[in-house]
Amino acid sequence: MKNRVVLITGSTDGVGRRLAERLGQAGATVLIHGRDATRADLLCEAIRSNGGRAFPHLADFASLGAVRTLAAHVQRDHGRLDILINNAGIGVGRPEMPRELSRDGHELRFAVNYLAGFLLTRLLLPALVASKGRIVNVASIGQHPLDFTDIMLSRAYSGRRAYCQSKLAQVIFTFDLADELASTGVCVNALHPATYMDTTMVRRDGIQPVSSIDEGADAILHLAAATELAGQTGLYFDGRRPARADPQAYDATARKLLRALSFELTGLSPTSAS
Repeated sequence: MKNRVVLITGSTDGVGRRLAERLGQAGATVLIHGRDATRADLLCEAIRSNGGRAFPHLADFASLGAVRTLAAHVQRDHGRLDILINNAGIGVGRPEMPRELSRDGHELRFAVNYLAGFLLTRLLLPALVASKGRIVNVASIGQHPLDFTDIMLSRAYSGRRAYCQSKLAQVIFTFDLADELASTGVCVNALHPATYMDTTMVRRDGIQPVSSIDEGADAILHLAAATELAGQTGLYFDGRRPARADPQAYDATARKLLRALSFELTGLSPTSAS
């Protein structure tokens, strides 16, 4: 990992933090993303104290404007990007929680877990193509088919469905982008890292942790850095094992619909984003 630049979204806590620590120890330049400046700065200081290189970047993924600013700062400050790990997200929430909206008026889990990563990835593609880099989308085995007539779940909302829909959207995007970038050398893969890792997000949702953070970090690092996966793209993993996602992820019509919707909601055009 020496001399490689890695951006990990959602890296001030949980598995993202563990990834940042381990990649810093391995010699990578780690770009720390979070919402809290103090936590981001403290993590960077900890990585530097162990001989690593780390730089903080702040953005609230409930705002597409903040995602645009993050992408612009990464491009301005670092010039290159070898690995993008789209890890930031929010969980299912408590059953009694009402439907929430992002700053842009989109269903919150779809916005934070999917749209923000879609936009960030698209904006950073030139740097990733230049380095023939890797994109890792941290999804989940919890997946729910997208209803394109009610993508924002205004008629039938539940936090669990919203979460699972957003995670399947990540996988659909992974497969679609991998096909698009097949001739560029960029590898795009997604995974379910581990089941109910011992993170703040899981505990906040009232769920008893099942897996360790290190188990999830091992799986994500495998996709991000394993030499045996060089050139492997458009895959979905359960941990470190290749697996099958929800059938909708392989549906060409669903991919086309999600692609068009994503460009529309983020204000991008296919030409300007690639």
